[in-house]
Amino acid sequence: MNVEAIDEIIASNPKLKNAREELALMEPGAYCVHRSWGFGLITDYDATEQRLIIDFEGGRQGHPMDPAFCVGKLEILPAESILVKARTEPEVVGEMLKKRPIDVIMEILSQSPSGQVSTLEIERQLGYLMEPEKVRKWWTATKKLLVKDPRIGVPAKKTGNYELREEPVTPEEEIMEEFYATQQSKQKILLAEKLFQLANDKAELKKYLPDVLKTLTDAILETRVLTQAERLHGVWVRNDLARDTHADVESLSPTSSSIIIEREDELIKLAEELPAAYYGRFLDLLTRVYPDKWEDVIIDLVRHSEGKFTNECIHFLVDNDKEELLATSFDRWLNDQTIRGPILLWLLKNRGSRKYANLVDPFVNARLLKAIFFAIDFESLQNASTRRIPLADAITDDTTLIPEILKGSTEETARDLAQMLMLNQGFEDLTKKSLLVRFIRVFPSIQNLATRESEDKEAEGLIVSQPSLDVRKAEYEELISKKIPENKKAIEIAREHGDLKENSEYKMARQDQQVLMARKAELETDFGRVRVSDFTDAGVEEIAVGSVVNLTQTSNKKNYRYAFLGAWDSDPERNILSYKTPLGQSLIGQKVGDKVTIEVDRESREYTVDSIERWVEVSKDF
Repeated sequence: MNVEAIDEIIASNPKLKNAREELALMEPGAYCVHRSWGFGLITDYDATEQRLIIDFEGGRQGHPMDPAFCVGKLEILPAESILVKARTEPEVVGEMLKKRPIDVIMEILSQSPSGQVSTLEIERQLGYLMEPEKVRKWWTATKKLLVKDPRIGVPAKKTGNYELREEPVTPEEEIMEEFYATQQSKQKILLAEKLFQLANDKAELKKYLPDVLKTLTDAILETRVLTQAERLHGVWVRNDLARDTHADVESLSPTSSSIIIEREDELIKLAEELPAAYYGRFLDLLTRVYPDKWEDVIIDLVRHSEGKFTNECIHFLVDNDKEELLATSFDRWLNDQTIRGPILLWLLKNRGSRKYANLVDPFVNARLLKAIFFAIDFESLQNASTRRIPLADAITDDTTLIPEILKGSTEETARDLAQMLMLNQGFEDLTKKSLLVRFIRVFPSIQNLATRESEDKEAEGLIVSQPSLDVRKAEYEELISKKIPENKKAIEIAREHGDLKENSEYKMARQDQQVLMARKAELETDFGRVRVSDFTDAGVEEIAVGSVVNLTQTSNKKNYRYAFLGAWDSDPERNILSYKTPLGQSLIGQKVGDKVTIEVDRESREYTVDSIERWVEVSKDF
């Protein structure tokens, strides 16, 4: 854009006086990037209309734009930019991407005045250099190479910047500098692990080894600041460094075995706090610490495990020819109704697996589905939050499981299972109806359950106290009068920012809207079911809503006293619980002398009902 054109633009818009240099760059032949429309080429300038003519990649050709509007929004790229070279010398850049990926990043960093570029900015530029679906794979592979390149500083956190170094520094030197600078024992362990993983020539570690091993050992002994899992992780890292340089790891204290023996009463906690990459090593260690009973130890871990550790334990036992032991354990836990969600989830996910067919197939029956429904219902009662239940999601997504099980079941069994589903608190109503359809396709007569459930739902009450209802009504009023209107306004403002696909404010506002409207609907449904009670109807013959119960735990003879009030009255610190809690549901209807069993903290506990009192008479004690 020539001087005369720029003068005319500034004359018509004096606020652009300080943007003269930026406007001068907007000339035909210049490549540019617009924050919303992407990569483009300025092909012409229409002086009459005072419009730049830009061809944007992706179909927006010959697009006129007001230069004034482009200030601060249109990035003009220098001719030496790799993004420009990708258009003017595509063969050269193509070869760099394939054979010299680090040079690509060097080019990007060299274009930054500070020599530093964020991860997000690098990924943005890569999106203009290759097809979007290839970026992630290319960038993942390249990051591993960058870590070992002495010319580039790699950020310790995702939010940090990649940096072009003035003087090359080897990865080992950089890590050692951080290792000695940090005062945190956990960070020293992580850096030592990184040192072991990155060192190309393990012999190079020898010059660092004596000091590193001593410092690591001192860190591992800091039991006040490290958990047992972190200490065990540190021992393994130290041993890896020592073993690879031919040091005698058995002479280094503490040993991994000593940490296991110290905490053999809480192995499951120790295991689940370890990095997932060390699960296999942990299980292998148990076979050496407990040579005569490792199978029983690991079976107990399976029973109480979660997530990836569940998978690792089962895989380990199968790989060590303990499939029959696993099958026997699964069968016993199913019969006892003590099988937990993570194991059921593993059985679901490995249904149809060739490797585990002999182990899994015998359990794909009505008994499994009953256990799944029980586990989902139990987890929903234990968790007051709205977080999703993985097992519920899995059975919803697995469209063939229910029909497969029902084909080998009687109609009576199918009806019982359908009834369990309709009473289950772990599924939303729409999901229940969707799952019930799968029952009806196999047994059409189950259709009448849906109708009856709908009628029962309308009649079902939710017992609450007046104060707790007032709190919910106040929440509802705030939603209606304040939060929802504020959210609506936020959406309108966000819309004005343009291009909704790239508008993060708009997306966040819409997500907030979904949460608010869901809560509004939930409260409205609850209000239609509530039955207010002052708890004066509760007697002392059997436990009811409004009872105060004195219990004794069978195993340790410890006494407990709880009040069971309305659905929204829980105050655990005062020993006031909702009748909807698992303990409340187990006790309602019980009498003095009755015994109840409930699972608490992964173990079954038996309680005896010693006495029953009325809340209205003893509430002052709480």
